[in-house]
Amino acid sequence: MTGNSPALDAALKRFEGLHPDVIELSLGRVLHALDRLARPQDKLPPVIHVAGTNGKGSTCAFMRAMAEEAGLTVHVFTSPHLVRFNERIRLAGELVDDARLISWLDRVHAAVGDNPITPFEAATATALLAFSEVAADVLILEVGLGGRFDATNVIVQPELSVITPVDYDHKAFLGDDLAGIAGEKAGIIKAGRPVLSAIQHEICDTVIAQNAAALGAPLYRLKPHFVYAMPADLSLIGEHQRANAALAAMAMQLFGNSTRVPQDAIFRGAQRAVWPARMQRLKPGPVTAMAEGCEVWLDGGHNPHAARAIARHLETLGGKTALVTAMLASKDSVGFFAPFAAIAPPVFTLPNAPGHQGAQPIDLADTARDAGLTATACTDLAAAMSAAAASGAGRILICGSLYLAGIVLGENGETPD
Repeated sequence: MTGNSPALDAALKRFEGLHPDVIELSLGRVLHALDRLARPQDKLPPVIHVAGTNGKGSTCAFMRAMAEEAGLTVHVFTSPHLVRFNERIRLAGELVDDARLISWLDRVHAAVGDNPITPFEAATATALLAFSEVAADVLILEVGLGGRFDATNVIVQPELSVITPVDYDHKAFLGDDLAGIAGEKAGIIKAGRPVLSAIQHEICDTVIAQNAAALGAPLYRLKPHFVYAMPADLSLIGEHQRANAALAAMAMQLFGNSTRVPQDAIFRGAQRAVWPARMQRLKPGPVTAMAEGCEVWLDGGHNPHAARAIARHLETLGGKTALVTAMLASKDSVGFFAPFAAIAPPVFTLPNAPGHQGAQPIDLADTARDAGLTATACTDLAAAMSAAAASGAGRILICGSLYLAGIVLGENGETPD
């Protein structure tokens, strides 16, 4: 499903024909395009570069809100989008409009020529071109996958590098060695430039520290007292969001040597940040009508680390929750369902978004049963919602995939803005 305009879809589809036969993690393709665009990556506002496994988007949302509360203008690049491609590029506080976006895509396409490039690399080049031509005080730049060879890692001198919690994900590209994954995330650290790290697994902390030391990069670590100091009424729900807000707060204090983002702006930003599909309660609409009488929530978390955070939050709420779940076939569904064993929600599985290699609902249900949960395979979202409502749950959480989250938001009329 796409919420893009036909003109924007056409502009994006041109890059599909340039996709390399084999995805080789490398910066060569995007650097070739950027060189032909006169290196927009060298003409950007001060950059905060963000890598990690979980919490990247929420941390970026908190940082943006905190900086804006301090009166700064903020560019943001995030991925993937949920409903519309425009969500990836926020220019000075506003999502990019179609006309300018298509113009920048045209210029990138001309620069690429017939050379291979991935859609994400093309999107990154487009975003950097846009950010170089619109004034702002800061650019918050989120890594897409990994770090070392991610297309965003063309920034030579970031103002600050931020590494959110590192865990297992994207095993096909990053492997299943946690130290190795941490090394890939730490690839965004630049010589002599400060880096801020979340509270990490011990092995990840060690790897990040070693990379920082090797490059002479000052390393700052999030401290627990920052987490406890966050306001009680955060705008994003869940105890894990307190840690994300605290990481953002510390980043804002480091940014510009803390002279531009005062504490009151940090607290106000923590209370107003918006990041869709993270424990988001859906408004009345076509999707919620599929399960009349139930609260309907949405979370795009899709790996074991995210599942642990979701399960901890659901445990604090009490009552019966049913999970409506789709996942990519490449994701660790075993690790995703395991944290829910203590609260034993019934699980209703469905196919993932069209065009993506989703796990089969019957296979996903078998995996949930292996984790000790009751599970039912369903044909589509409506069937899964109806069955979940019939289970006697007062609360339904749609989870497991950002692609599913995008479909749900689009169908329920809650396109991010």
